Amino acid sequence: MKINWTKAIGLTAAAAMLLPLAACGSSNDSAAKSSGSTEEVALSVWAPQEDQAKDNNWLDKTEKAFEKAHPEYKITWKNDVVSEADAADTVEKDPSAAADVYMFANDQLGRLVDAGAIGEVGTNELKQVKEQNTQSLIDSVSNGGKVYGVPYTTNTWFMYYDKSAFSADDIKSLDSMLAKAKVAFPMTNGWYLQALLTKSADLTFFGDGTDASKGITVDKDKLTAATKYLVSVANNPNFVLDNENSGLSDLQAGNIKAYFSGSWDAANVKKALGDNYGAAPLPTYTVDGKSYQMQAFAGSKAAAYNPNAKNQKAAAQFAAYLGSSESQKTHYDMREVIPSDKTLTSSDEFKGNELVNAQSTVADEQSLIQPTISAMNSWWDSAKAYGESITNKVTTADNAAEKASAWADQLAVMNK
Repeated sequence: MKINWTKAIGLTAAAAMLLPLAACGSSNDSAAKSSGSTEEVALSVWAPQEDQAKDNNWLDKTEKAFEKAHPEYKITWKNDVVSEADAADTVEKDPSAAADVYMFANDQLGRLVDAGAIGEVGTNELKQVKEQNTQSLIDSVSNGGKVYGVPYTTNTWFMYYDKSAFSADDIKSLDSMLAKAKVAFPMTNGWYLQALLTKSADLTFFGDGTDASKGITVDKDKLTAATKYLVSVANNPNFVLDNENSGLSDLQAGNIKAYFSGSWDAANVKKALGDNYGAAPLPTYTVDGKSYQMQAFAGSKAAAYNPNAKNQKAAAQFAAYLGSSESQKTHYDMREVIPSDKTLTSSDEFKGNELVNAQSTVADEQSLIQPTISAMNSWWDSAKAYGESITNKVTTADNAAEKASAWADQLAVMNK
């Protein structure tokens, strides 16, 4: 998607750095194109290894398409490997030396904003983001009422399963699945553990997810019941702990029949299961006789520009292009990265696609928008420790009330 820019005449470069990028473009773009003149631009880009594979280089293809769409630039590219998950860690070391354009998981947004390392989208970028995405996805790249980054895929997880082991009815209930065959679940990972607590234990994060002063809250009695349920799951002979992606290896080896992960594992799972490959939304689970829907964290992966970039206008244009409809379609064709662009996912090509349906259903109906504020960092280690206390049998059905109460008290004082 080509982005047009307008320039506020008379702004100094220093002042322009303080404004959304809509004010930093050039009104001479069209003239430059019509006259055939070019501007020499250097852009450094960080992207995952998978997007730069020798035989399947999506980044290189997208850069060449961007050059074709912007003949006013003569671009020298410098590409390096930094995954979306590692973006904030790498950027924070020195924002001024970080890439001009990078891809990130939206849970890092608060840290990137605090570091002054991510640019607010300009007017045209914002229009693109709004046209392509649902409000929940727009919220996923919003902080303090401002929008940062251009989403290119939803970032959530769902369930892969072996169709020879489970029926269409079985996969509606986690308990039914555990009664039938081995299931892997990352109980010691806070990104997954909350899915079994938000509904059953009234777990909330910072009010609407944006107010750190409201903290992380939970109902102690309900948490006790939910903890007893988690203990029963951990003690089930068909439960297998997925630790550091061991679940995928177990699935490939045939040791388990269901695995919770995201679209990034689709190709490997399809290869492992062949004709028995299945992808589905999240099942329900039962605590104290009541059925609850598992609820995953949801967010996005997005492209962003660095406000410290020397060629800030071109950097922002390329970040927007990485999230354009054209680029998202190519991303899916080359790597099965499911588009966030609703005009693509609602098209005939994607209707009936099992993988797209699983991810879209979770993102739209079975999810909680993951908070992007920095205070969210306090959740991960605490949740991991609680999950480990269950899988290591330190927390049991007998002491669940005591352990649940202590954890609730710990969560209540976080960020206050």
